[in-house]
Amino acid sequence: MTEQTIKFRDPVVQCVVNKFVDRSDVGYAKYGKTMRDDHSDIFVWLNHLQEELMDATLYLQRLKEEISSLREEKELLNSIHDIDVIEPEYVKPPPIWRANRGDEMSFTIDEDDEYEHKDWKDLLMENNKYKNDPFIGWKSTFSK
Repeated sequence: MTEQTIKFRDPVVQCVVNKFVDRSDVGYAKYGKTMRDDHSDIFVWLNHLQEELMDATLYLQRLKEEISSLREEKELLNSIHDIDVIEPEYVKPPPIWRANRGDEMSFTIDEDDEYEHKDWKDLLMENNKYKNDPFIGWKSTFSK
């Protein structure tokens, strides 16, 4: 084994060199020989390289997904800070409410307009498709 002293001006380079040495030690412990002493066929070496590059591509994809997820989370947090909070309006659901039905009704209430209150059952019966269904779920959407 050869030993040498190296002066590093860049700590990043020093870190990479140390990792190469550590990796070489792992390979020697596993195979009992150095790469110089390994006389495998050239296609064996090419296959090893291809497998390593395929693994590297997987690592890159995983990191891209993680970065993308972090960016989306950051954008969401930034958009939350841009929301103006106003006093909420609450609507009491009808007494025959059934969750997850999927039926929806949208309507708009303008601040200047009067809202004509109707009994929930009357609202249901105004639309023929609901006439024979006593278990209708409502989802109200308010917009200005």
